[in-house]
Amino acid sequence: AQTSTLAYFGLLIRIARAESPGGQRLVTVPGTMSLDESVPRGHTEAHPGRVGHDPWPSAFPPGVACSAILMYTFCTDCWLIAVLYFTWLAFDWNTPKKGGRRSQWVRNWAVWRYFRDYFPIQLVKTHNLLTTRNYIFGYHPHGIMGLGAFCNFSTEATEVSKKFPGIRPYLATLAGNFRMPVLREYLMSGGICPVNRDTIDYLLSKNGSGNAIIIVVGGAAESLSSMPGKNAVTLRNRKGFVKLALRHGADLVPTYSFGENEVYKQVIFEEGSWGRWVQKKFQKYIGFAPCIFHGRGLFSSDTWGLVPYSKPITTVVGEPITIPKLEHPTQQDIDLYHAMYVEALVKLFDKHKTKFGLPETEVLEVN
Repeated sequence: AQTSTLAYFGLLIRIARAESPGGQRLVTVPGTMSLDESVPRGHTEAHPGRVGHDPWPSAFPPGVACSAILMYTFCTDCWLIAVLYFTWLAFDWNTPKKGGRRSQWVRNWAVWRYFRDYFPIQLVKTHNLLTTRNYIFGYHPHGIMGLGAFCNFSTEATEVSKKFPGIRPYLATLAGNFRMPVLREYLMSGGICPVNRDTIDYLLSKNGSGNAIIIVVGGAAESLSSMPGKNAVTLRNRKGFVKLALRHGADLVPTYSFGENEVYKQVIFEEGSWGRWVQKKFQKYIGFAPCIFHGRGLFSSDTWGLVPYSKPITTVVGEPITIPKLEHPTQQDIDLYHAMYVEALVKLFDKHKTKFGLPETEVLEVN
């Protein structure tokens, strides 16, 4: 019976994943988001020169644990529960691509407020956002885990819904996370969505107005240069998110998180070293780059561990850039609005840097 149920589960998943709504086979590789027209709809390609990345790679270990527990359940007297869940999962497979199932109860868990206060994490609003428009937030920098992005936009710890009433934030992360049983339910409940074109096209065209998709633009390449005291973004050749904004007429919102790079220390490998070569290979074929990093110990700040340092993280949401709707934007259009975005991000950084402990002479490095 257990062998039959495993085979049954495999068949259901293959059926659910076999075709896209348009009849094309979906091949989704967890990794850096590609929004170029050369990449088929539903495909996310791990490529260092593209757009976005997973702001929360720490979701992978619990996802594997959930999968292992469910597979173990098949070998117990509770195997029927696992069969029922996986049957439902097969028919619910595409729900994350349509915005998921947001839960205000989960987003308002008290644990998120303790998480916020540990650093502390703060969300700063500089301009109102119209509920009649859709938005793409470019979040910078990636840091090691994108903790500011997670706290501010997938929980209500910093009251994002009160500061931007009528706006529904969707934090975009690796599509591979939504293949993890149980974990996917939690991610969706927090308003987290897959970072691929299918999902973003749906949210910006078929989900009404007032949607704000948060993309950590710098991705894995940016995380490799994350270190305390450094303010640098990987943005110069990242233009896919601008093309998406133009195709849907979604306004671009530059967002900078002061202190994101301060919460972990990382071993930085020089270009050309064996360590950097390994990181780039992981980034290319798997979608994230393994970093050698550490925080503080669980019981003492004088020891090493994986607990982040309690350094303030302040996320400043800038002024939206009005974007026209162009069904077929030219490269000139993309370059124009990309340049406007880069300029707006630099201005946002320069305007607020001294308020959050940086000297007037600090310059944002745009790579």
